Amino acid sequence: MSPEQYFAAEPTVGSSRRTVRLDLPDLTATFITDRGVFSAEHVDAGTKILLSTVPTPPPGAANLVDLGCGYGPIAITLALRAPDAVIWAVDINRRARDLCIENALVNGCANVRVVSPDDVPADLVVDAIWSNPPIRVGKVALHELLTSWLERLTPEGRTWLVVQKHLGSDSLAVWLDESGWATTRVAARQSFRVLEVGPRGQLRID
Repeated sequence: MSPEQYFAAEPTVGSSRRTVRLDLPDLTATFITDRGVFSAEHVDAGTKILLSTVPTPPPGAANLVDLGCGYGPIAITLALRAPDAVIWAVDINRRARDLCIENALVNGCANVRVVSPDDVPADLVVDAIWSNPPIRVGKVALHELLTSWLERLTPEGRTWLVVQKHLGSDSLAVWLDESGWATTRVAARQSFRVLEVGPRGQLRID
């Protein structure tokens, strides 16, 4: 599978479904995957690192976001950890969205709302965002995507991103910081960096 296909709106590659498993210290979940979506063969290592290192969803959170949800490992994990919150699972890829809906049902998560970017309510304000972002869409498109979502954070909100170092984690952190979003590297494992991003204009406390 070419790396571009997972962020295509309508994948053309033929279907070949399989099941993968995610084991975390506090939960285990299974997912149906398919060709044409991100990391169909196994839950991506960066996703596992993100879910293993960042804080659990804040108490009382109303709206949490999995940006670029794929077949749903982050969204379902958030839903299981924060059953009283609405988890917005957002992806441009229709096949990925369909799988995420199916996987929410498989894992008993009624609090997951799977939507395309065009179907996100214009007035949605979010308490936190988790993302293994689609770096390969290109720098301009990635910056536009992150900007549109970071502007939705509450004043106390946080975003956590996981990015491979060789795919530009350090330069992304610099761009975020210079654009006004206080950004801190909170973990480094294998070739991945986990970034914590605060609302625009907030002072960074190192």
